[in-house]
Amino acid sequence: MIIIPAIDIIDGKCVRLTQGDYSQKKIYNENPLEVAKQFEDAGLIRLHLVDLDGAKAGAVKNWKVLEAIAGKTSLVIDFGGGIKTEKDVKIVFDSGASLATVGSIAVKNEEEFMKWLLQYGAGNFLLGADVKNEKIAIHGWQETSDIWVYDFIGKYIQRGVNQLFCTDVSKDGKLEGPAVDLYNRIVEKFPDLNFIASGGVSSMKDLEDLEKAGCRGAIVGKAIYENRISLQELKVFV
Repeated sequence: MIIIPAIDIIDGKCVRLTQGDYSQKKIYNENPLEVAKQFEDAGLIRLHLVDLDGAKAGAVKNWKVLEAIAGKTSLVIDFGGGIKTEKDVKIVFDSGASLATVGSIAVKNEEEFMKWLLQYGAGNFLLGADVKNEKIAIHGWQETSDIWVYDFIGKYIQRGVNQLFCTDVSKDGKLEGPAVDLYNRIVEKFPDLNFIASGGVSSMKDLEDLEKAGCRGAIVGKAIYENRISLQELKVFV
């Protein structure tokens, strides 16, 4: 299982929100590049970079942070937040992301997302499924759709998407443990999917449980910043 550390960006700074609530914001570092270099020095090879300003504005905002990290580390970066148009996709790839992370667009504008898959190749996208009671949540989790997560995943696997991360909205940023049962069900239904767990990781035991459930990757954010898991401990996964 690959550990994918997360950096969330507001105003160019490394922050974390709780359950996607912008009023529950905590700044951890003014310099995201410094944080990314610490991850790289610890032997981690991936980075999940989230443009929270972009997610709110509906257009990519913090591409300069992406450019700096991509230019000064060898991390494989997936970048998301506010990718709504083909112009946004181009900015993300031009700024050095290996993968464009998308969520809401795949729900709200399937036709546009399909164009991107054809133009750039499905392997260059990381699809995000935010879930509330097994239904897809969108727009920074403000809105729950009536789409079952399993239908959503199945549809895009048929269209060539092979990596997906799933966040149980009720767990995110609370350090109360991940939604292992949900992830178990997803992995059982889609055994060939490169499935990444996200949200709620609070300890090394959580990561061991996710690995046992068959997750190929796990996104870890707050647990690192709050010193629940040290970068040294994560070396067992490197």
